[in-house]
Amino acid sequence: MHPDALLVRDLSVSFDGFKAVSGVDVSFAPGELHFLIGPNGAGKTTLVDALTGLVKGTGSASYGGKELLGLRSHKIVRAGVGRTFQTATVFDQLTVLQNLDIAAGLHRPAWRLAFARHGVPAAVDEALEKIGLSDLRHKPAGVLAHGQKQWLEIGMLLVQDARVMFLDETVAGMSADERAETGELLRRIGRERTIVVIEHDMDFVRNHADVVTVMHAGKVLAEGSVAEIQANEAVQEVYLGRTAKGNVHA
Repeated sequence: MHPDALLVRDLSVSFDGFKAVSGVDVSFAPGELHFLIGPNGAGKTTLVDALTGLVKGTGSASYGGKELLGLRSHKIVRAGVGRTFQTATVFDQLTVLQNLDIAAGLHRPAWRLAFARHGVPAAVDEALEKIGLSDLRHKPAGVLAHGQKQWLEIGMLLVQDARVMFLDETVAGMSADERAETGELLRRIGRERTIVVIEHDMDFVRNHADVVTVMHAGKVLAEGSVAEIQANEAVQEVYLGRTAKGNVHA
């Protein structure tokens, strides 16, 4: 087990008696691209919601010596765990640079926020370069293409120094070129971080996943490499489906 892994044990989430997530054990380690897949309603987003403080969960989720369950969302962010959503949550009227600068302010002491800033913080410049938006830094975020908005959200996590990133369907609606660029971006930033992607695009999963966790009915159905998941009969039955020749398709 990697010493810097986010370790989840017996995590459950209930809504009015319905168990949306039930007894999940999973670990997310730095240096690998970890994908969460499964049918709609499998509990993927609810699991991430519990790990980022948006819903209440029971069990344990430890990271960096801290128990995340029970912490408020902003304290989880400060602990180094961040997320994106299916719909990009950027400030459309503000520039790319301003969006990143606001995100970077998360870790500045409150008393310093009232003072004028001089120049662009190094972390913001570095994030702009990594997400490929340096040339668009002064453009309003609202004019960005769909894929570029998703990259900006990832950049906002970078300047917050998120060491664990949960990305919810990042490539949904992207062009083939944008998906390829996103895969390269995740590979670059994931070398020293923990990247967990909720995804339905099986081609993207096949091309980029190091580890795949399959959820079904609120539980972990299977976990392993792409090849192991594709060969798993239970996964084929409940999610991937079968062709007439028995080959997995998506």
